Amino acid sequence: MGRVTERRRVLRIRDGAVSARPDTLVAEEPLEIRLNGKPLAVTMRTPGDDFALAAGFLVSEGVLATASDLRNIVYCAGAIADGSNTYNVVDVTTAPDVRLPDFTLERNVYTTSSCGLCGKASLDAVRTTARWPIADAPPVRVSTSLLAALPDRLRAAQRVFDRTGGLHAAALFSEDGDLLDVREDVGRHNAVDKLVGRALQNGDLPLSRAVLLVSGRASFELAQKAVMAGIPLLAAVSAPSSLAVDLAAETGLTLVGFLRGDSMNVYAGQDRIALPAAAARD
Repeated sequence: MGRVTERRRVLRIRDGAVSARPDTLVAEEPLEIRLNGKPLAVTMRTPGDDFALAAGFLVSEGVLATASDLRNIVYCAGAIADGSNTYNVVDVTTAPDVRLPDFTLERNVYTTSSCGLCGKASLDAVRTTARWPIADAPPVRVSTSLLAALPDRLRAAQRVFDRTGGLHAAALFSEDGDLLDVREDVGRHNAVDKLVGRALQNGDLPLSRAVLLVSGRASFELAQKAVMAGIPLLAAVSAPSSLAVDLAAETGLTLVGFLRGDSMNVYAGQDRIALPAAAARD
């Protein structure tokens, strides 16, 4: 629902002056995702775009690939003892012909707002379940100057961050730098799931000509989500993890880290990056 922020009273100390005042905080609540009526995962998230989050999560799990795979998503009434609806439990119903991976129904995952798909960090699993091999995607090539401009465009679109300072963000850009969509969440992986879920609902998967930018570091989980959505280029304003780099190298994902101003590191897939004409390579 719309419970994105909450107000709390704080004691503010500035330059020796003390005052009591209300402060705006980002909301964080658990979301239980059920698949065809069976509990699957719990993630800590910022309420809002919950259906897209659930759909995107199931894309990264290899369950959903097209809008036709998804029959329905609903909030579960009676989720607590008094029968009321907390809007913290969603049930995803798949089409009858959707084949469910065995590992999905066998694991019951608690996902914190920072850990992503905990317990399933397997390079082999991503290679075998990715529906749209990035190496086979249409050619995409972006300039370093275009990449350098994206963080400011993302920051300008972070509406809730301006009020709270406590949210991660993820954005999809076209290869020409146009902002296609942006989502915010207390969990960086949730923000990506919301983007991917909306793309699934709109029939836009695979995102084979898109650039994904995340506001924090590039973890394995985020690289995995990019690969599973067919995204050829992932850029982050902070560092990637070693496993994220390994996954990018093995799948053909272009991975850019420390994207700050005109500076950036390209860890994998440099062929998609149009370097400045005068650039010298070591």
